[in-house]
Amino acid sequence: MSISAEEVKKVAHLARMAVPEEQLEGYVRNLSNILDLVDQLSAVDTTGVEPMAHPLDMTQRLREDVVTETNHREKYQAVAPEVENGLYLVPKVIE
Repeated sequence: MSISAEEVKKVAHLARMAVPEEQLEGYVRNLSNILDLVDQLSAVDTTGVEPMAHPLDMTQRLREDVVTETNHREKYQAVAPEVENGLYLVPKVIE
């Protein structure tokens, strides 16, 4: 599948990208190559191929979910302009 220079200009306009005229043919060639690759991938028969989230069949090592830091909330909120019930109070910005 090939893409025309006019289509590249249209897509560039929609994306708000400036494509210089001297580079236009390069964009046309590269985008056409990408679309050809997508066509090749679409033509592959994937019947019976199970989708997977990762190419390796293994589980990830996880660390224990334990608290390692001490709570410094009171110290941090002591310098805040306004605090109530452990929450920072800020001016209302949306009516």
